[in-house]
Amino acid sequence: MNTGQLGRRAILLSIFGFTIAGLAAAQARAPEIYLDKGGVLSAGWDYAVGGMDVVAYFDLEEGAAPVVGSDDFVTTYKGVIWRFSTAENLAKFNADPDRYRPQFGGYCAWAMARNKLARGAPKIWYVYEEKLYLNVSPRYKREWLDNVDRDIARANNNWPDILDSQ
Repeated sequence: MNTGQLGRRAILLSIFGFTIAGLAAAQARAPEIYLDKGGVLSAGWDYAVGGMDVVAYFDLEEGAAPVVGSDDFVTTYKGVIWRFSTAENLAKFNADPDRYRPQFGGYCAWAMARNKLARGAPKIWYVYEEKLYLNVSPRYKREWLDNVDRDIARANNNWPDILDSQ
């Protein structure tokens, strides 16, 4: 093989490798716990639920601002760091994380009911039947609440298989 053929072969192998890598990335499963990656106009999250104390939601009045967690009270669950405002809330979460974590990994409950993945916003929350749900916007939260039982059933049907299809 001459030098020209080797060069073309190397280029083709590189293209093939990038194509396979791109396909693998496209086929990658969405993360089970939503973390906002940020963008041009916003910073990403290093913590589940944007660093909010998920246990504290259960003691808040509807519409109240979520409680920000502290780096003094953290744990790791499902490969993600969770922050809490008190040692007591950290202990409660560690004793039963599935009771306190947001449903559908913190993705939007309204979108999940429509077989779509969308970010869940920590400030747009609702506790229903002792479970925490997040939505992407106030509008979609209102729509979700209009048919909450139906939408929870639909979302439960889509979760977690939707993570493989996005």
